[in-house]
Amino acid sequence: MAKLYFNYSTMNAGKSTVLLQASYNYLERGMQTYLLTAAFDDRAGVGRIESRIGIGADADTYRAGDDLFARIRARQAAGEIACVLVDEAQFLTPDQVWQLARAVDDLRVPVMCFGLRVDFRGELFPGSATLLALADEMREVRTICHCGKKATMVVRYGPDGTVAHDGDQVVIGGNETYVSLCRRHWRAAMGEDVPF
Repeated sequence: MAKLYFNYSTMNAGKSTVLLQASYNYLERGMQTYLLTAAFDDRAGVGRIESRIGIGADADTYRAGDDLFARIRARQAAGEIACVLVDEAQFLTPDQVWQLARAVDDLRVPVMCFGLRVDFRGELFPGSATLLALADEMREVRTICHCGKKATMVVRYGPDGTVAHDGDQVVIGGNETYVSLCRRHWRAAMGEDVPF
């Protein structure tokens, strides 16, 4: 039975690694997958999903205005697919999340989305908020703070090395820009007086 899955975490938790492993498992059994990633995240190259541990795969890209239901239906017409895997799902629009839900319901294909839950301010991304509302199953990909506790938040550093408190919700970057922290250390990094 097809379902809409949301696999979420903070930065550097291994979401892309889990996505690539899931795709590999399908391919190993002779089943085709359809990979999608955000067009503007070109850190690994346009249309490329890559993990920090060195594995990667080519993917189709999506932009905010794209109809993902139509794209999945067209891909199915070209050949059977066992699963759709979406990287950087926080960048989906709410309408696109509904399109993915329709693909699950009407095209009967499982859709696994992988993305961040919250931004550097501790606020939900619109795509993530809609996935939290619509997903049939949610799974947390866990990572840890420097203190050893589970990291649930992320801070963003500016070019001058200071923690950003405001700015655009989306700034593409990696380890040089973002650090995952537990809530207590995030509060401290954001300037709150936190007893340790």
